[in-house]
Amino acid sequence: MAQLIDMPKLSDTMTVGTLVKWLKKEGDVIKAGDMLAEVETDKATMELESFFSGTLLKIFSAAGAQVAIGDPLCAIGKPGEIVTAPEPKTAAPTAAAPAAVAPGPMPSSAPAPVPFSKPQPLVPIPSQPDSGRVRISPLARKLAAEKKIDVTRVTGTGPGGRIVRADILAAELNPPAAKTEAGRTFTGGNLSARGPVQEERLVPVSTMRGVIAKRMLESTTQIPYVYLDIELDAGPLMALREQLNTGLEKDGVKLSVNDFILKACADALRRVPAVNASWEATHLRHHSAAHVAFAVAMEDGLITPVIRDAHLKSIFQISTEAKSLGKKAKEKKLVPAEFTGGTFCVSNLGMMGIPKFTAIINPPNAAILAVGTTVTKPVVKNGQIVIGQTLTVTLSCDHRVFDGAVGARFLGALKTLLESPALLLV
Repeated sequence: MAQLIDMPKLSDTMTVGTLVKWLKKEGDVIKAGDMLAEVETDKATMELESFFSGTLLKIFSAAGAQVAIGDPLCAIGKPGEIVTAPEPKTAAPTAAAPAAVAPGPMPSSAPAPVPFSKPQPLVPIPSQPDSGRVRISPLARKLAAEKKIDVTRVTGTGPGGRIVRADILAAELNPPAAKTEAGRTFTGGNLSARGPVQEERLVPVSTMRGVIAKRMLESTTQIPYVYLDIELDAGPLMALREQLNTGLEKDGVKLSVNDFILKACADALRRVPAVNASWEATHLRHHSAAHVAFAVAMEDGLITPVIRDAHLKSIFQISTEAKSLGKKAKEKKLVPAEFTGGTFCVSNLGMMGIPKFTAIINPPNAAILAVGTTVTKPVVKNGQIVIGQTLTVTLSCDHRVFDGAVGARFLGALKTLLESPALLLV
């Protein structure tokens, strides 16, 4: 009897998964442990493993389809077995036209399943090949050559990101950003350019963007916030970082400011453990370990990889782990254990030149630290005005879990650690 492979639950907030591509085709011989497909969740892109051996008899959902958890993806069995598409266990998601209605409470239960017989074929959504080959129509390629337009810097709006004639004409009106000699993209734009900022179009909300919207709305409407910020003397931190990186350069070690902040947060949570807690309606959960997460920006949103037991790790261990997790996050290769279970979060926009901002708490965390850029400015030291380096951090607190005084003690501990950064090397 054929075995059905259903859409698994690959993250704690996942309700549907998107089939990026099939790695096997109908008729292929499958062994237990083979990877069948790539599935995009609200957090990452993961490979779907087969736990059965046999022949891939039938694929029920095409690449590009969104499939609810528990619904069938394919069937594996003996060659020649006849299989038919079973009814889905949940109602397939359907797109509804936008309507101007007042916001109201979400329904308490999922809609009833609709009759289902045979899935309609879906148009695959091909992804850009890893080889870097430009997907472009013959007419668009010819037009680009005539107009001397570099197609590698043109964004395609055709099926699967394919560059079409209209994209070349748009690029002629708004030339793509040129690259400088250092390889960086110049984004100043053409001051004499005319035409639209971009093509007007409707873009379906991705699974990740939808989950981010839902969770951030819940956070800002259900959590009573209190915001606290403090300015740090960043001079000692920057000096120690430069000294360490220079001395350890031959070993391939390069510490970032964010590495110091992650380590300092872990140590500050040990000093003020009330911040390392979660709200659970009738109880407060106090966490015994500091699992420090950090926000990583992606093309379609952000994700928060977690450095587990950060309070037990050296700054060098944290640095290595953060770089590895950040790389996997950008490649959408994180597994659930790497982005769930955080007890505190850090969001750093300093590398983008933002001096100060407030961040939204990611429940069930009770706080998140927003980190700005290092600013060089006149400061007063020992009664004298001198040139100094400052760093502003802002703590967003869930007032249900702890009060402002607790948050202030946490920031005080963080300030002590970052202004005496040698403490972080112990």
